[in-house]
Amino acid sequence: MTRIRPAIPLILSVSMLFAGTAGAEDASAPKDNITAVRSENGRYYTADDVPTFNIAKDGTVDWMTYSGFRRYHSECHVCHGPEGEGSSYAPALKNSAINLDYYAFLEVVTNGRKKVNTAEHSVMPAFGENANVMCYLDDIYTYLKARGSGTLPRGRPAKKEAKSDAIREAEKSCLGSN
Repeated sequence: MTRIRPAIPLILSVSMLFAGTAGAEDASAPKDNITAVRSENGRYYTADDVPTFNIAKDGTVDWMTYSGFRRYHSECHVCHGPEGEGSSYAPALKNSAINLDYYAFLEVVTNGRKKVNTAEHSVMPAFGENANVMCYLDDIYTYLKARGSGTLPRGRPAKKEAKSDAIREAEKSCLGSN
């Protein structure tokens, strides 16, 4: 059995390194991190090749956003509250997906973050070794981005696109098959 899981943090670190140098070109220009300009195998991307959501006029959500809803509620809502709204324990992540750079979001989820001082005590655990988070991190991100933009209302999306073969294969590869 081959497992790719241990390589995920390394792959993310390398991609964040390259993204950091690419993003430094014009950091002062506001970027549209919401609008999908292209799709590839059931995934949607912004002009900067950052994953994003796609919601049709009839309310049908893309597979990644639907999957993100499911994964968020299985791993993240305990601390961050339902639908990314936040809680008394942890902040609203729907805002983070809009305001925080995609690669910074990946960094925090992968490696965690600790802010402890006289004014606050905030600890986000690292999820870099958790395949249930890392294999679906883009899904969680797109779901939170859809929630943060106000485009996706609270609750389970009623309609969804079909899961593409490419997404199915990527999932199998990440999780490993028995």
